[in-house]
Amino acid sequence: MNWQEMCYNPQLNDLPYKIELDERGKIIMSPLRIWHGVFQSELVKILSQHLPTGKVVTECAIKTKKGTKVADVSWFSGTRFEQVKDEFDASIAPEICIEIMSPSNSLEEMKKKNESVF
Repeated sequence: MNWQEMCYNPQLNDLPYKIELDERGKIIMSPLRIWHGVFQSELVKILSQHLPTGKVVTECAIKTKKGTKVADVSWFSGTRFEQVKDEFDASIAPEICIEIMSPSNSLEEMKKKNESVF
C-alpha cells in the first residue's frame, strides 16, 4: 500500500492514531495522548511567530527511503512548499521537521526515524 491509497481508504478515515508506512508498505499506527496535540499547537505558534514567511504543517507526510514518515510539526520555506503542496507525501522534506517524543518511543526509534528523512 502507498500513502495515496491510504489517504483514500475509507476504512482508515478518522482513526485516533498517527499512521505511517514502513519501507514495505506496512501500516504502523501509534496512539496519541491529548498532551501530544497541545505540544503540536505550541510548536505551531512558535514557528509561525519566528518564521512567518513559510508554511507550518502538522502531521506532514514525508516520503523517505524507509517509507512514509509523518513529522508532528514541520516548516517549509515558501519555495519548497510550492514544490510539494499538491503531493500526498512530500517528495522533498521540509527544512524543519519536529517529532514529539512519546513514552512509547525509544531513543533508538527516534534516531532511525531521523536518519530515514535524510
